[in-house]
Amino acid sequence: MVKPQIIERDGKPEYAVIPIAEWRRIQAMIEELDDIRDFDAALAKPNRRMIPFEVTSAILNGASPIRAWREHRGLSESQIAAAAGVNVDELSEIEDGTRKPTPATLRKLAKVLRSHVDDLRG
Repeated sequence: MVKPQIIERDGKPEYAVIPIAEWRRIQAMIEELDDIRDFDAALAKPNRRMIPFEVTSAILNGASPIRAWREHRGLSESQIAAAAGVNVDELSEIEDGTRKPTPATLRKLAKVLRSHVDDLRG
C-alpha cells in the first residue's frame, strides 16, 4: 500500500494525496463493493427469480433459451419432448429457431424445465 502525502491546514490534516494508479485501484474496489451491495439487495427480495449463470451464458452465446435450460437440466431433446407431450422434431425446430412455440407448448416446456414461461421466450 502506498503511503499518502498529507497536506495540513492550521496543523490539521486537510488532504491526502496518492498516486493516480492507487486512486484508480481504490475506485475499482469501491465499484466492486457497490456491485456486491446490489447483489445482496437482490438476494434479499422475496419471490426473486434467478437464472443460473450457465443458462445466461449459453443464451448470450447464441443458444435458444429452451436449449439452454434443457442442457442446464441435463436432459435430451427426446426426454423433454416426451415429458411435455411435444414431438421431438417440433422441439428441435423450436430450439433452432425455425418454429415458434405456441403458448400452450411454451407452458408445457416451462413446467418440464422447472422454469418460467418468460424465461423461455427468445
